[in-house]
Amino acid sequence: MRPNPPETRPRRIEVVVPCFNEEKRLPAAAFAAWLEAHPGWHFRFVDDGSRDGTAGVIEAIVARVGAERASLLRLEANQGKAEAVRRGMLAAIAEGAEFVGFFDADLATPLDDLLRLLEPLKANPRLEMAMGSRVQMLGRSVRRHAGRHYAARAVANLAALALDLPVHDTQCGAKLMRSSPALRAAVASPYSSRWVFDMELIQRIANHVRARGVADPAEVFLEVPVTSWTEVAGSKVRFMDAVVATTKLWGIYRNRRAFERTLPAPSRVVEIDAAPDAPSPAPVASRER
Repeated sequence: MRPNPPETRPRRIEVVVPCFNEEKRLPAAAFAAWLEAHPGWHFRFVDDGSRDGTAGVIEAIVARVGAERASLLRLEANQGKAEAVRRGMLAAIAEGAEFVGFFDADLATPLDDLLRLLEPLKANPRLEMAMGSRVQMLGRSVRRHAGRHYAARAVANLAALALDLPVHDTQCGAKLMRSSPALRAAVASPYSSRWVFDMELIQRIANHVRARGVADPAEVFLEVPVTSWTEVAGSKVRFMDAVVATTKLWGIYRNRRAFERTLPAPSRVVEIDAAPDAPSPAPVASRER
């Protein structure tokens, strides 16, 4: 019997790029050049009801790299980032992608960081999500406006409490996930927030893995410090979005607690002591000095 030929087709990895009025900010040449240099990756650009020439910019990328490497999904009306990402991920999962993620269109994070998110997912089959984390540390360059930084840190600390996970940064726009039953369940229905949906996505995945018996959901998530992050002018996220996020966190906390009450009680651990008739060890007298 002849052995099967080795698999030559690269793995299918789809990254959703949500776009709304990005004609002036979408770095088309950078996206196209990166795709040409990295076989096996597909960028699915979701035009979220843009009123400018965003669709034309995306179509130029598709024309340059081919439909196997990039595609355009158009939403007739603006749905918000959460729904644009969800629709894109649903399409990617339906087409059989093995890994699915999303990435901000302005490239505040360099595209090469996608490779750093993929590595742990391939190495550890238990991982469900690898997420970029904007951590200022030696060897990294994270540049943010001070006001936005402190507002984001406040939201992140509250998010860690609401999710009951030691997460540093839920809102970095660079995430890659395994196309698993947990992810399919997490994108099955719309999110309650148009912008801070990342926390809901994390919670849904955490709930799913806990329901299948994973005691500590933190085991299926990994934060990967981004190599750099630069705030790009023209962001659609405003300071008030951080304020709105805090109100959404209460709902996430309540949903988590309600879900926990549906889980079976943990099995009681019975410790076996010494036999009842066994003599207790004699106390050791302390010496006074």
